[in-house]
Order: sequence, then C-alpha cells, then structure tokens
Amino acid sequence: MKSFLKLLTLLLITNLIVSCSNDDDNTPPPPVNEEEVITTMTITFMPQGGGTDVVLKTQDLDGDGPNPPVVTISGPFASNTTYTGSVEFLNELEDPAEDITEEVQAEGLEHQVFFTVTNSLGTVTYNDMDADGNPIGLDITFQTIDTGSAVDGDITVTLRHEPNKDAAGVSDGDITNAGGETDIEETFTPVTVE
Repeated sequence: MKSFLKLLTLLLITNLIVSCSNDDDNTPPPPVNEEEVITTMTITFMPQGGGTDVVLKTQDLDGDGPNPPVVTISGPFASNTTYTGSVEFLNELEDPAEDITEEVQAEGLEHQVFFTVTNSLGTVTYNDMDADGNPIGLDITFQTIDTGSAVDGDITVTLRHEPNKDAAGVSDGDITNAGGETDIEETFTPVTVE
C-alpha cells in the first residue's frame, strides 16, 4: 500500500509540474503597435492677420511602388509673417481614405512631427502637447524671417513613431537624438520667403 501511495504522489507531482510549465507557452504575445501607412502629407500654413495660405504637400498614391511621390509647394511665404500651421496625414490606398492624423493625435505619446528649416527661413514652435507635456507637431506656428529680397531654402517634415522625447533637444524639435522609426518624411524645396 505504501508503494502505491508513493507512486500516486509521484504521478500527481509530475502532472502538476508538467501542467504548470505549459502555461507560459499558451500566453499570447502582447499586441504590436505597427507603423502607419501614409501616402499623403499636407501642411497648411495660414498667415495670421490675412493673406495667402501656403500649402506643402507630398502624395505617393502607389505606396512602395516605382513612382516617386508628387511634391508641391503652393507659393512663397511672406517675409516677417506669423503663420499658423496644421499637418494632415492620409492613407489614400484605403477607400475611403483613412485619416491617420486622428491616430497620431490619439497616440501623441508615441509620435512627433519634426520640422527642419534650412537657410534660416524661419522658426517653428509647437502648439500641441501629449499627455506628458511633450510636443506632437500637428499644430504649429511658423515665424518667417524679415527679408529685403527673396530667400530660398528647404523645409523637411518628418513624422517619427516612438521617438525618445526625453532625449536632448527633441522636445525643442531637434530630430538628431530622437531615434524611433520614420513613418513619412519629405523635403520641400525650394521654399521661398519674400
């Protein structure tokens, strides 16, 4: 009888150990927050106090296909002018087009739009913040320089997914230490301030 109890106890312990070790194998992996598919980026600059809007747009309707994106700049910026800017992202491979801007806003902790301006054309200031008080970049202000004649330069707009917003300079709009993955990036050239 003692042998039978020992054998029964050994079988129960073995079954318990095997059952417990299989629990980890059945745990589903955590959900992955994938990068967005963005075919179109539009930045609309509206001059405060009136005037002509300036629209920067890139549109790549074949996605990763062979055709390059169509890049347009609607016109020059006015000298010494403050513009209110808004950024819109779309996935036009979907029908109807999917507005990715809403997702970027909702996931503000995981996104930031960067604006790299060359030739000192002006300065960009962030107007929208995530839950931690760091910039998102869908709502900006662009203050152009005071020129005596036309000045050309470039504006590169980059949407980063999961940047390190606590890294040096990132909250001020410096992409150098941001890390993360680029969802979309375009250099608009030449941009003119006159």
